Amino acid sequence: MSPCLSKPNSNLSAITYFAKCHPSDVCGINGLPLIPNSIAIFGRGQILKTIRHANLCELLDIIRSKHERIIIVSEYSGRPLNECGGVGDERTVRKIFYQIALALDHLNQNAFVCHNLEPANVLVDSESNVKLFNYGLFHMTNAGEYVPFPIGNVRYLPPERLLGSKNNFKSDVWSLGVIIAELVFGCTLWPTTNIAQTMRKILSLCNTKNVLEKIARDNNCLDKYQNLDPSLRRLLESCLTISTKERISTCDILSDLYFTDMDSVTTNSDEKPLLFECPLSHIYYWWQLAGGDVYTELKNEGLIRSEAPILIMPSLVPLSGKPICPPKSQSSLLDNRIVMLSLTNLIDRLSNIKPEAYFPLIHSPEFRINYGTEMENLPIVIRERDTEYQFHRVILFTRLLKGYPYTRDLIVKEAEKDIPPLLRGHIWACLLGVIENGSYESIDKVTPTATDRQIDVDIPRCHQYDESLSSPEGHRKLKRLLKAWVTHHPQYVYWQGLDSLTAPFLYLNFNNEERAFLSLYKFIPKYLHWFFLKDNSAIIKEYLSKFSQLTNFHEPVLAKHLRDINFIPELFAIPWFLTMFSHVFPLYKIIHLWDKLILGDNSFPLYIGISVLKQLKTTLLSSGFNECILLFSDLPDIVMETCMIESQKMYSTTPKSVAYRRHVLHEVEPDEFDVSGLELSDLQNELCPRISVKDTVRLLVDSPERICIVDLRSSLEYKRAHIENSINIPFTSVALGDVRLESLNVPGLEKLLANRIVVVVSLLHENAILFSKFLVECGVYRVCTLHNCFNIFYSVVPNVLISS
Repeated sequence: MSPCLSKPNSNLSAITYFAKCHPSDVCGINGLPLIPNSIAIFGRGQILKTIRHANLCELLDIIRSKHERIIIVSEYSGRPLNECGGVGDERTVRKIFYQIALALDHLNQNAFVCHNLEPANVLVDSESNVKLFNYGLFHMTNAGEYVPFPIGNVRYLPPERLLGSKNNFKSDVWSLGVIIAELVFGCTLWPTTNIAQTMRKILSLCNTKNVLEKIARDNNCLDKYQNLDPSLRRLLESCLTISTKERISTCDILSDLYFTDMDSVTTNSDEKPLLFECPLSHIYYWWQLAGGDVYTELKNEGLIRSEAPILIMPSLVPLSGKPICPPKSQSSLLDNRIVMLSLTNLIDRLSNIKPEAYFPLIHSPEFRINYGTEMENLPIVIRERDTEYQFHRVILFTRLLKGYPYTRDLIVKEAEKDIPPLLRGHIWACLLGVIENGSYESIDKVTPTATDRQIDVDIPRCHQYDESLSSPEGHRKLKRLLKAWVTHHPQYVYWQGLDSLTAPFLYLNFNNEERAFLSLYKFIPKYLHWFFLKDNSAIIKEYLSKFSQLTNFHEPVLAKHLRDINFIPELFAIPWFLTMFSHVFPLYKIIHLWDKLILGDNSFPLYIGISVLKQLKTTLLSSGFNECILLFSDLPDIVMETCMIESQKMYSTTPKSVAYRRHVLHEVEPDEFDVSGLELSDLQNELCPRISVKDTVRLLVDSPERICIVDLRSSLEYKRAHIENSINIPFTSVALGDVRLESLNVPGLEKLLANRIVVVVSLLHENAILFSKFLVECGVYRVCTLHNCFNIFYSVVPNVLISS
């Protein structure tokens, strides 16, 4: 029996149990403490969330709590079969028989067994439609290995289960046969026997040729047995065959002539509110945002009881070390009660939602219903916790995702505002251009390789605070992804950090390895092109040199200080960029950071790095070399919201050519008017980045207030041809040793350069390099040099030049 504690307007339920505890002195083969069984259950149970079938209750959540407690949140629709009384005529029995077989067959096709089939776990609605409940307990507990209690009601277990056999699909067929036998006989089999007697009764059937007839005789139902429909009797006898080889399968049951005219399921004709037409996973997500707390609900119903820790302390600890404790607390025993989760708060919160909000017209110019516009300027944390706002975002993105790839532009547009956490993994994949095609399964993920040992060392250290990634199932999936990537890219090698780079994709797509792999497959070429070559020194050096240039561009004062104390990016930034910060920050921060990163191009990570330095600016400016080393060895808390805003601002206001790197995957090959052909030595020798003539002219034409041209040519050359409103400072008049703007003798120069992109132009690039360094030393922001010098203007747009 599983008593159900009902709440109105609910089809969500919760059950709870405890995992088995490891002895405190037990370690694994790697010398580390064994993974708690509750984490193992958490990891194994995730796959059950993907099972969708009309006759199976949907699993919604697995929650791990303290003291090895596990809480399962699941759909609960109907009443337990054992509480329904008589089920009516033979046609109703046939319908229940058929639908249970449908559910078991679906589990079998997905390589699952139930092994927990009993009337209490068969839910029947008013139309006699069936849904199986708690069918995943056997799988998630690894055949009961992770829990201190047996799985399955002994009354419905087949003989082979009692003798130790596991994972046989046909064992569930026996349980089905017993349930249907009870229905047609109208009684519970062996109602007065205890567990031991029931086991003996079942094992005694091993020597019986006709088990169904023997059961009928034992329970005084021989007349009902003899009056059964011959087809039904034959089918039940096939289900209750002792030999598993001879026992019928679920597939054979469904194809039996007895079910020729049977429909799979009868749709409930009762009209439902629009909210209940939404996927249950969405309803559960909104329920949590509306204040729903599973732990509190269980506590209120008495399933979770708190006791003072002192009551479980050992009374005596002898020299042998084995404590003598008080009797085990009753609060830790298995409780079969089911708590229904009330949806009243959620319904109240969404009561003002208009019906048309459930069906947004995404291709209409006015497809966005006017909701939450005032919320778009609020912090992301607030938006992610607002029920109504997340309702609209989830509804909209669900509709957009169904139209992918044709709706990709709309997905990008909406993702620029924010991404709903519930759909983040799928949305990331769409932003990266992923199209799942089944190719992942064909990649060899089993054959041992030279990198396996390093992978095995790295995985137990990769984001192990997360319950899914720290589970054995998480370790297995992460290893498969890493091996698949290495196998699929023979030109690359496995570098430490690839595990951290893969972790966010697995975290968001735990039940979809292909999507996780393809997301990684698209992500690395876009942001880390050639980073995983065996000799990646040139790529790393180029990246760090560009990072230094952009730091000088956006934070010249801080960059000068770090340069003065010789605190170079090689000392702290390599793990940042090799893992796209996933090794530096926890997952809950990374996912928000990557929401913006994935929308940007290959230069965006550089601006994230600068935004991190900006948050630490005050501390860094007052620190020496040793203090900086200590600071970055244990990075202080970084406000991700600020980091995202700052990096987005720098990315959107910095001309694209300023962030040019040679070793990137160019969508369009640069021409002579772009920045191109820069060698590593150029980047290392130049303090400031270069800007292309294209970007310079674009700024001059579209945003002249954002740019200031500093012309280093002689006065005579300047008079012949120059950019309007440019500043002429002949290089021969500059005293580079006097690092002050006042030494240039240009009235109001500091004001002229403020809040603008300062482009230094000259006939000799060496002069531009020296003068740009001078400006940076003076603390001038956003200084860059013109690529290909002043004469490039004559080749592109000579009409921007004037004479005086």
